[in-house]
Amino acid sequence: GTVSAEVGHAASSMTSGLGFALGIGFVVLALLGLVTLQRRAERCREEAADLRRQQNQGAALARLLDVWQWRTNSQHRLVSLIPPAGTVAPPSLAPPGSDPQPVWSLFNAANPKTGQTGATEHAALRQRLEAQQPAEDVLIALRASESGVRLGLLRALPVYDEQGGFIGHVGTVREQPGACAAPQPAGRPATEPAIHATEGMLAMPSLTPLAIPAEQDAEAFSYTVSHDLRAPIRVVEGFTKIVKEDYGRLLDRVGNDHLDRVLGAAARMNSMIDALLALSQLSAKPVSRQPVNLSQLAGFVVDDLRRQWPQHAVKMHIDPGMQVHGDPTLLRVVLENLLGNAWKYTGKCAEPEVWFERCTDSTTPSFTVRDNGAGFDMRYADRLFGVFQRLHSATEFQGTGVGLASVRRIVQKHGGEVWAESEVGQGASFHFSLGNP
Repeated sequence: GTVSAEVGHAASSMTSGLGFALGIGFVVLALLGLVTLQRRAERCREEAADLRRQQNQGAALARLLDVWQWRTNSQHRLVSLIPPAGTVAPPSLAPPGSDPQPVWSLFNAANPKTGQTGATEHAALRQRLEAQQPAEDVLIALRASESGVRLGLLRALPVYDEQGGFIGHVGTVREQPGACAAPQPAGRPATEPAIHATEGMLAMPSLTPLAIPAEQDAEAFSYTVSHDLRAPIRVVEGFTKIVKEDYGRLLDRVGNDHLDRVLGAAARMNSMIDALLALSQLSAKPVSRQPVNLSQLAGFVVDDLRRQWPQHAVKMHIDPGMQVHGDPTLLRVVLENLLGNAWKYTGKCAEPEVWFERCTDSTTPSFTVRDNGAGFDMRYADRLFGVFQRLHSATEFQGTGVGLASVRRIVQKHGGEVWAESEVGQGASFHFSLGNP
């Protein structure tokens, strides 16, 4: 009986001790959970505050630029209209969110050749917006004036949430200084569904009479889009870091690898946004022409490339004495991108070579950067100079897809053109002219 009592007492003590330990364990787990939730809440508050600051900065920037910025919701209704500095939204335009009509009812698309508004152009614009597609430099009628209907260029880009759902468009409208729509032909049949320029158009007051650079609206557009893109990326990146920090030790190698891949993708997206902002800043920078020695400038760029790629021994050929009249800062960006691409795409060559030479068969200053690298299929050459357009995957060759778009923009600002020739596996040649000063 004594032994049974002792065993029972020991069992009771063990049960009590186990219960106490379990209780302590649950308390610890609860405290850890509260700490984790508190950390998440604090990070969410920081994300929200940062997003509000970015939105306020974007709105302030828009007011400094001579473009109208607009935004729609997922039902294509106008929810935001930011005018340029010194202007206000016209009374004829309903306050954002109060107009039940879709946004395309505010824009009368015009034929870029004739300047006439019509049902065909309007239907094309509506179709693109309804299909959640971007719109690039669509000519629209802005308002009636003594000199006729003013014309402007509309741009739009679809925006998606972190789940990939469409949440609306963001866009700009830039008035074309001195441009007026042509009058409608007198003989148009009454039954033709024409859209008259004075009916239902976006009535905007005239902007500054000074000529605005064509790319200035792209800068405002890029800033707006960049802010919209950064917000969901920061959320994904932030929560992924929380999971990795707090629960990474509980995951196996595959689980941690998945988290690392998410963080890597977020980092690449942030790099693309930074590149987009750099591209928009190029648009706003005026060209300051002065004598430039391209041969010497290319030598500086090559020195930098050799330091960045010490294991990549490229044989470089630079024609001497290539003198031009242009902006040295912008032209260095051109050479950094063209020579940098040549360096990158010869990475798998046994004997990589790159040439930078003068074109002798042109009446304007023209030059070529060519290599014996990977090359590309000329069927896709029209995609080369678009923003975020890549002919090779990021796993093959790193990059953001903005470099050649920057090259084209800078070359065009100098009054020149840029084009390319290539064969797969036979290298590529990029030609650019700078126009006569």
